[in-house]
Amino acid sequence: MSKVIVITGASSGIGRACADHLARKGHTVIGLSRNPKTDEPGHFKALRCDITDKTTVSNTFDNIARNHGRVDVLINCAGMGISGPIEETEMNLARLQMEVNFWGTVNTIQAVLPLMRQQKSGLIITVSSIGGLMGLPFQGFYSAGKFALEGLTEALRMELKGSGIQTCLVNPGDFRTEFTARRRKNERSLRPDSPYFEQFKKSMAQIEEDEKGGKDPQIIAKLMEKLVNTRTPAVRFLSGAFEQKLALYIKRTIPAKWFEKILSAHYKI
Repeated sequence: MSKVIVITGASSGIGRACADHLARKGHTVIGLSRNPKTDEPGHFKALRCDITDKTTVSNTFDNIARNHGRVDVLINCAGMGISGPIEETEMNLARLQMEVNFWGTVNTIQAVLPLMRQQKSGLIITVSSIGGLMGLPFQGFYSAGKFALEGLTEALRMELKGSGIQTCLVNPGDFRTEFTARRRKNERSLRPDSPYFEQFKKSMAQIEEDEKGGKDPQIIAKLMEKLVNTRTPAVRFLSGAFEQKLALYIKRTIPAKWFEKILSAHYKI
């Protein structure tokens, strides 16, 4: 059955892969991004929308509702990354991280819920990260934003009981996307006079190696295809390399200090 699906962050990466795949499967897909690319025949409808602007988000969803009559699925893929030690991270970067990854998602959820409530149906899928289930060194603010999405979605699931609206999380590990190249690094920590200079270089080299060797985003796209047809989804769905899924299992089963040592060793700390 064809559904009306709105996807944020649809101009690149996981969002683009999901939009293309679901459109090919016959769904009506509206992809939102700050810098949309021209529509391609047979693909999805691309709309300009800055999710950090609440008024713009509200107007965009009102237009979608007028043009399509409903929104069956919202997939929150939009996100960005910064890196650097917490101590040295400039607050404008830290706030931007939260504005996009957390508050932008809040804006889209608040905009779509009245329509879904009127329909008495709908599904909201939020793309979190394995970094939302474990704190990642030199990506502390990224993890903080993703941790926030975890708590938000867990609470939202309970608040929506009986409404006919479902919500869930997808937690990707490392996938090959433009995310690595677009990550903003804290400039101060790249200078030799930073106390984090050597460690930051070593840890970021490992992080980027993991990402560049990550999985194909089509894996997430195919998972989304299954989820849009799931009536009662679980709280979260992990996707990524076996080792990353195993790490989350280990985190739940051993003392926190032991897991911290394992993670530190991986990032060469």
